[in-house]
Amino acid sequence: MILSSPRLGLTLTLGSAQTLAWASSYYLPAILAVPMARELGMSPSWVFAAFSAALLLTATLGPSVGHLIDHQGGRGVLMASNAVLAIGLVIMALSQGVFSLMLAWLITGVGMAMGLYDAAFATLGRLLGRSARASITGVTLLAGFASTIGWPLTALLENEFGWRVACGAWAILHIVIGLPLNARLPKAGDSVNHSNEEASAPSPERPRLAMVLLAYVFAAGWFVSTAMAAHLPRLLQETGVSLSVAVAAAALVGPAQVAARLGEFVLLRHLHPLVAARVATTLHPLGAALLATVGMPAAGFALLHGAGNGMMTIASGTLPLALFGPKGFGQRQGLIIAPARVAQAFAPLLFGLLIEQNGAGALWLTTVLMLAACLALLCIRVPRLQE
Repeated sequence: MILSSPRLGLTLTLGSAQTLAWASSYYLPAILAVPMARELGMSPSWVFAAFSAALLLTATLGPSVGHLIDHQGGRGVLMASNAVLAIGLVIMALSQGVFSLMLAWLITGVGMAMGLYDAAFATLGRLLGRSARASITGVTLLAGFASTIGWPLTALLENEFGWRVACGAWAILHIVIGLPLNARLPKAGDSVNHSNEEASAPSPERPRLAMVLLAYVFAAGWFVSTAMAAHLPRLLQETGVSLSVAVAAAALVGPAQVAARLGEFVLLRHLHPLVAARVATTLHPLGAALLATVGMPAAGFALLHGAGNGMMTIASGTLPLALFGPKGFGQRQGLIIAPARVAQAFAPLLFGLLIEQNGAGALWLTTVLMLAACLALLCIRVPRLQE
């Protein structure tokens, strides 16, 4: 289904707000961890430890935030997330040591639980019901540029004015841009084409088994995604390419994600999301196999990994919605994604240690994880209600 005018406006508004939310939180440590640590007189590992704590807190709060959105809608929650993220960023800008930095990241973790994809997808599910798939894809298309926009802007601010000003600037943007954008979202009572019959439709059979399988699938996917985001240039160097080639190849992940999301919308939107998710889980293992066996260029692996990762992001919203329906979607989404957030928190450290021990051979772990995820998806049948 092509986006209608009201849905297009909803998608553009929420996608823009999500771009800001991701750029000013999840993608911040990659640029600011080192200058933060240098000025505060600590190791960068302390900054990443604080970030990991924020991700763990996000995982803990996810089901409660989803439950709140199920009952009250997401507009107020997303608006509140802008305020919470702004407060966290201001405290971060004023940090003088480990304690204040940890406090800042924990507050930011609360804001991330209230304001990133999980909350956005739950909001769309509450407003649009099962027909939210196109809007979820559109939101991820826009927010896929969060690192493309956020990293250069953060780096520019840090180079010109320092990391404290960079944090403060992002806080201001939440208030002057993010908050008004989320305020434009419809209230829960203004749902578009989301019937009461659909909301009260019975759940498919065996939801618990499917939830467990999906929780593993997304935990594996998010572990691999975060591990690659933290270590891909280094990993590619272990295959024998130069640093410049590795960095150039790694830079293709972002465009590949966006291209795959667009391809999913154009080519696969009429198929059940299980089909796209199964395809997505095979692309990283395929790239790793070609890289190891036939010497495929590093860029080829980056493109395949990025494409799979981009499709998995969409599946994290569309697949639970398609399998279980919109009733209780927010809380269920939070429960399913919680293990993935924990996996994200530990992925950089664990995969870094694996690279130190095995070099490029570390890809065997990510390959096995994703192949097991594909097998888990093959064990899930399309619910009878949708057959």
